[in-house]
Amino acid sequence: MNINILGTSLKKNEVLFASEFGEGRGTWCGAAVAAGETCGAEFELPPLFMRWVDIVPAHGGRCEIRMDGNVVILTGILENIEEDGTGYLRLGRDVIMFECLGEPMALGGFVEIRTGEIMLYPVNP
Repeated sequence: MNINILGTSLKKNEVLFASEFGEGRGTWCGAAVAAGETCGAEFELPPLFMRWVDIVPAHGGRCEIRMDGNVVILTGILENIEEDGTGYLRLGRDVIMFECLGEPMALGGFVEIRTGEIMLYPVNP
């Protein structure tokens, strides 16, 4: 996903970013970046999420990234959850993998994932 670096925060390597889906924050895991730079980034969601707690059905029918205090909310299509708990969230052309536990959820609908931690890895756009 292409992101535009808006600035840095007080936490080491944490950046504020904007994308076509909205604004968020995450830990940049690459060479230093500065405000105004556009980068290709792969998102990693390190926490283990609980279905129906951290991942809930979303209304509105559009992909979005937004912040609520210290939490980043990713809204997208729940593409799949494998037997081992590996899940796939689609935001536009991009797919974000995550690990989850809990009761089954319907696939193909919009969900919100609330997270306090996103790792951003540089990739070629």
